[in-house]
Amino acid sequence: MPVAAREVAPPHVAQIPTPTRPAVSVVIPIFNEEESIPPLFQRLTSSLDTLDLPYELIAIDDGSRDHSFALLRSLAVVDPRLRVVRLRRNFGQTAAFAAGFARARGDVVVTIDADLQNDPADIGKLLQKLDEGFDVVSGWRVQRQDRFLSRRLPSVLANRLISLVTGLKLHDYGCSLKAYRREVVQDLQLYGELHRFIPAIASWQGVSVAELPVNHTARKFGKSKYGIGRTLRVLFDLLTVRFLLSYATRPMQIFGLIACCCGVVGGAILSYLTGIKLLLGASIADRPLLLLGVLLVVLAAQFISIGLLGEMIVRSYGAERTAYRVREEINYEP
Repeated sequence: MPVAAREVAPPHVAQIPTPTRPAVSVVIPIFNEEESIPPLFQRLTSSLDTLDLPYELIAIDDGSRDHSFALLRSLAVVDPRLRVVRLRRNFGQTAAFAAGFARARGDVVVTIDADLQNDPADIGKLLQKLDEGFDVVSGWRVQRQDRFLSRRLPSVLANRLISLVTGLKLHDYGCSLKAYRREVVQDLQLYGELHRFIPAIASWQGVSVAELPVNHTARKFGKSKYGIGRTLRVLFDLLTVRFLLSYATRPMQIFGLIACCCGVVGGAILSYLTGIKLLLGASIADRPLLLLGVLLVVLAAQFISIGLLGEMIVRSYGAERTAYRVREEINYEP
């Protein structure tokens, strides 16, 4: 059922002209944040106006079931710099970021959460850090205002594990306040929870990554969408990222290595059993070692087949797919 529009006091009286070419695109994923949207919009525009740079705000309504879209639509009527993308259902934060990245026109793309815990005033600091020659600047919530056991402790452990596995040491992979040069994110294929790994993926591609302390405040409205279950999904996606960073374009190397190990061990076992059968006349039919040797050789053949199929898929997969579907857009310009 469509939600009823809620009256929103426009932050500006006069109609604001749309800049022809924004320098900065701010991507904001939104899911059930109706109480945070008016103050967030006010704080974002106030902070960005002081930078004296043309900008656009890209709000991705990720299937909200409250009045979030109605509020965004009212604000977009007043300020055409606010572009609103409404997804057909809740696809997740990664899909929302992907939708925003695909529509960003600025030379710099900034991401920020809609829950008011990130400070829009820090956007200027991120841009200054980019001007020093970096391609990605990731926020670091030094004084994080979240519960320790359910949020901060799992985050600390996850950040250390991610840094170890990916080779890029960051204190806070989970901070959504980040700044990217547009060429870094425009061709990324995102799914799962991969948005938090963008700095690691970008670093693997050869771009320079920096980390900058940013402000963080406690949540005032709504409920957090994070929990232990999401932490587990992040860990599974970490395995995917490790594979993507090392073997995404050469699957035969990983599957071939496994096949080689299985084949060598299985071949050695079968050679040993064949030797004692021919030389010593020993009975090997009832030995579990025979089954193990045969199993390892069969596994080697299967892994070789998987590697070859992977190579074929990598070389033939060219269709672009998106992890989301759009219902409607406001202030959209191709």
